[in-house]
Amino acid sequence: MPAHGVGSREDLPLPFHLLLIGAGLALVVSFVALGALWKQPRLRREDGRLLPMSLALALDSAAVRGLFVIASLAIAGWTLVALVLGKDNANNPVPSVVYVWLWVGLAFISMVFGGIWRLVNPVRWLHRGILAALRIEKDFALAEYRLGYWPAASGLLAFAWLELIAPNNADLPVLRIAILGYLVVSLMLAMAFGEPYLRRGDPFTAWSSLYGTLSPLGRRADRRWVFRTPLHGPLELDAAPGLLAVTSVMLGTTAYDGFSGETRWYSFVQSSSLPARLWETGALVTFSLIVAASLSAAAILSARLAGVSVRGVATAFAPSLIPIAAGYLIAHYWSLWVWEGTNGLAKMSDPLGTGANWLGTASISPSASLIAPGLVAGIQVVAIITGHVLGVVAAHERAVSLFPRRAAVLGQVPLLVLMVGYTVGGLTLLFSS
Repeated sequence: MPAHGVGSREDLPLPFHLLLIGAGLALVVSFVALGALWKQPRLRREDGRLLPMSLALALDSAAVRGLFVIASLAIAGWTLVALVLGKDNANNPVPSVVYVWLWVGLAFISMVFGGIWRLVNPVRWLHRGILAALRIEKDFALAEYRLGYWPAASGLLAFAWLELIAPNNADLPVLRIAILGYLVVSLMLAMAFGEPYLRRGDPFTAWSSLYGTLSPLGRRADRRWVFRTPLHGPLELDAAPGLLAVTSVMLGTTAYDGFSGETRWYSFVQSSSLPARLWETGALVTFSLIVAASLSAAAILSARLAGVSVRGVATAFAPSLIPIAAGYLIAHYWSLWVWEGTNGLAKMSDPLGTGANWLGTASISPSASLIAPGLVAGIQVVAIITGHVLGVVAAHERAVSLFPRRAAVLGQVPLLVLMVGYTVGGLTLLFSS
């Protein structure tokens, strides 16, 4: 796989230290403005501008949804052909589909159109097909599902390990084992817990749904389609078990990916007497734990300053991590998506490695202008700062909803300090490695 991200400090339009100061000031000014002007909850489920009726009907149309499902199943089937029958070389499209389309592309598409994976997930339709073949009702389950996002957090962490650390992770034998294992485990859990597991516990459904909360497309309380702000969706999430864990994994794994390219870390791992993958696995888990622990500590301190109970407060603020994670994701994987996503489309035209051009895409190539260092650096800076500003606003909205009005601003100070720390750390990881 190619290196993630393009650009370095030299690509920035401003000196790096001025960029950090500007980013920190943007968050502080946002905080002060919010404290002065945003003194009560403003984001409601009934907000939003109604979509044109024709567009709303299309979004709810069985025919349109069916086309998306068919397209998803076709891509899955095509990829399985390459996985099972294709040649194990650099021209096989499976690594690009798994590590780029399913990971980065799904997140980007979900940020625009919403959590689409819940509808098109091939495992969902395979599960339904098995139940139909056995003449069992589609809502069959052996037990009530109560695990929330915990299986999703574990699954996403495992996938990140496979992508970033596992040996020979682009080889077909490794991918065959990983994909078969995922299918078997997913179907077993779906049979045990039914559709509720697939809606919340499946790692890629959670990945898509949580990033999908940032989509400008949403539903009001009356289920009508509307255009809305990127903050409405995250703040409508239920405080389900594992929500803090899965959002911490979303942010922590991307942060680790940036950190893993840091020269001093790489040199330390290679020179250590312990296995490199032991250090790398420990760091991957540690980054996610640091995100969870830091948000928990800041949220608890905020609750104490505001004089309210600390129970559940960390989970209540967990949705504020979603726009921050999205900013990191865009900043870190934009160039990977443009480069390897396009190359993957070219490779998909020859799944068996015979030199065929079945889809007519074999000659397609990435646009160099979309990954020019200056453009990528600008995208990275804007994405990270925008994500953190949205995180501050989301945290403020949640604070004025949970805390007494007089203490809401004071209670947010620990969270603001945390956001500034995330911003400085994120920019440093991107432009120092």
